[in-house]
Amino acid sequence: MSVLDSINYWIAMFLLITGIYIVIARGNLVKKLVGLSIFQTSVYLIYISPSKIIGATAPILAQGFSLYSNPLPHVLILTAIVVGVATIALGLALVVRIHEAYGTIEEDEIHEQDQSAT
Repeated sequence: MSVLDSINYWIAMFLLITGIYIVIARGNLVKKLVGLSIFQTSVYLIYISPSKIIGATAPILAQGFSLYSNPLPHVLILTAIVVGVATIALGLALVVRIHEAYGTIEEDEIHEQDQSAT
C-alpha cells in the first residue's frame, strides 16, 4: 500500500487537525463555526473512504456481478451532512443573537463584559 493509495486518509487527518486547531485557537465565534464545519467534513471523509469498493456495484442483483457495495455508509453520511448543516445554521443564529446582546463576537470581549457585569 503506497502513500497515494491512502491519500484520502491523509487529507482527512489534515482537515481534522486543522478543524480542531481553529476551534481551539480562535476567539471569533464565526471562525469557530468554520473550524467545526471543517472538522465535520473530515469525519465524513474518514467514514466514507473505506466504504468504496473498487469494481463493486450497487446492491441490485444482476447478471455478471458478484461484488456489491454497501450503501449504508453513504446514507448515514447524507444524514450527517443534513445534521451538520442544521448545527451550523443554529450556531450562526446564536452568533447573531450574541452580537445583538454584547455588540461583539469575540470570545474574550464577551467574557470581559460578563465579568464586569457581575
